[in-house]
Amino acid sequence: STMASAQTQLTVMVFPGTQTLPLFAAQTFGYFAKRGLAVEIKPAPNSQEQREGLAASRYQVVHGAADQCVALVDSAGVDAAIVAGGDNGFNHLFVQPGIERLADLSGRTLVADVANTGWSFVLYEILRQHGLDRGDCKIHEAGAPFRRFEAMRDDKTMAAAILNPPFAIHARRAGLKDMGAVVDTIGPYLGTVPYVLRAWASANAATLVTYLQACIEGLRFVLHPANRNAAIKLAAERLNLPEDIAAELLTTAADPVSGLTKDAAFDIEGFKTVLKLRARFEGKTA
Repeated sequence: STMASAQTQLTVMVFPGTQTLPLFAAQTFGYFAKRGLAVEIKPAPNSQEQREGLAASRYQVVHGAADQCVALVDSAGVDAAIVAGGDNGFNHLFVQPGIERLADLSGRTLVADVANTGWSFVLYEILRQHGLDRGDCKIHEAGAPFRRFEAMRDDKTMAAAILNPPFAIHARRAGLKDMGAVVDTIGPYLGTVPYVLRAWASANAATLVTYLQACIEGLRFVLHPANRNAAIKLAAERLNLPEDIAAELLTTAADPVSGLTKDAAFDIEGFKTVLKLRARFEGKTA
């Protein structure tokens, strides 16, 4: 048979950023191809399309916040499963420069992906720790991180948003105020993870294993100090970034404490935080 017919086609939806560097490496350096996989990586407009597309089998694997998978199981009754760890989200809370304290967000508009998942719950938890209820603020649903950044940059009434690199770097340079890493406030958190439909995983176990192997090989490439320059070049090309921002992004990715999790290990403490926040803000017990 020809090489083409031997390739297993996969369509994967991601939020491009620091967390997708291992996938870009696997695609660029042939780690997927050598395992017989042809992987198309699609950028997600928002988490809703990512979840609905997975449920409808438009995508075989998606990489998104762990909470999105929990939402799919919990709220939509779709039998999905997280198949690896990833990171703590690399998220920082940004506010408009005139805002001195988080308590000042009362009555203001906050920018979120969608109002009732993952990073929105993190936002509500930070507000709660500063004496605010989620009802004290309005939520503008902007979608993906680049849309959240653009909303804040272009409209000063958009008071706050949670952003990860490279958008966090763009936000700092645009003069938005960085209120710090969200994990410093909420504790360990399981950020971006790959998740799949359990039925698909059962029927395609070998494909899933080879996919994860390729992702981990890509991750090892990105984290290896000897590959720093190649990884910066990859980030610059695939995320359309100037070299200096790509370098800052790679420093974030490769941080031994807060960077991409070695070999995509699953962080159970981080996952417990995800469940706790969903229970708190959805009014369900975890």
